[in-house]
Amino acid sequence: MRTLCASTLIGEFFIIGFAGLVAMKDPDLSMGTVWTVCGIGMVLSVLLCGMITRPGGVQLGWALQIALIASGFIVPAMFFLGVCFAALWGVSVHFGRKIDEAKARFAAQQEGMSADPA
Repeated sequence: MRTLCASTLIGEFFIIGFAGLVAMKDPDLSMGTVWTVCGIGMVLSVLLCGMITRPGGVQLGWALQIALIASGFIVPAMFFLGVCFAALWGVSVHFGRKIDEAKARFAAQQEGMSADPA
């Protein structure tokens, strides 16, 4: 699960950065505010790469997806991109868990074969 989810989060890192560049063109927002918010989101996406398998890691990932969609109120294109990345996140979590289960079954099967000296 870690690899699939981490690749989605790294993609989000770049999307958040590009959204920050677009948001800078809004005259109502200060550059400091834009980069503080974007910086927090970018750092969070990278930190979550290492926290995915820990308790609450997936839930924090969902919180980031909600924040990404909500950023569409500032940069309208983020509604679409946020939904796309939320879908990618859901698929990554789902299939990542299936891959982890298959790896565990395979490891148990290999362990059983090595214990049976037939």
